Amino acid sequence: MTSDWSASGRQHKRVDLALEDVSGDGSFAGYASLFGAVDLGRDVIEPGAFAASLKRRGAGDVRMLYQHDPDQPIGRWLSIREDQRGLHVEGKLALGVARAREVHALMKSGALDGLSIGFQTLRARNEAKAGVRRILSADLWEISVVTFPMQPGARVTAVKAAGKLPLAPVLTVRELERRLTRDAGLSRR
Repeated sequence: MTSDWSASGRQHKRVDLALEDVSGDGSFAGYASLFGAVDLGRDVIEPGAFAASLKRRGAGDVRMLYQHDPDQPIGRWLSIREDQRGLHVEGKLALGVARAREVHALMKSGALDGLSIGFQTLRARNEAKAGVRRILSADLWEISVVTFPMQPGARVTAVKAAGKLPLAPVLTVRELERRLTRDAGLSRR
């Protein structure tokens, strides 16, 4: 785990995930949104916000784009579902497309791992005191692979290797700290 401070005074914590030795068919998985987490735009997606949209659209009608650019589709979503953590996605890059091959190479090297959602808010509740907008219902229309996700925890967690199972999901900072201190016997320092 690495930790550093930005010029804006924000602390950034990262768990390094080496994917450079992974090759495969372009399949990957991750979380496109995390429930209950405040994003950089001060929005919070609530559990169930995408349920009606996913029921109506299914994974096949949600587009996979590069950097939210509608002129750059790079693959398709095979599975999109809400779980207790957030919006879990599984997709496959169209490796016959040059941009998708580039994205795949960047994912394997760990240089590109952000996911971001494009949606229309259908129902929300503003909490002025907390300064957040809670999204209760949203029409999901695209999920992009991006460099800088609005929700910093929305990340690719596994890139499938040919003939191998996907990598284990990325741990939260708290889960990793617990495993390192309690299970491995290391000090918090």
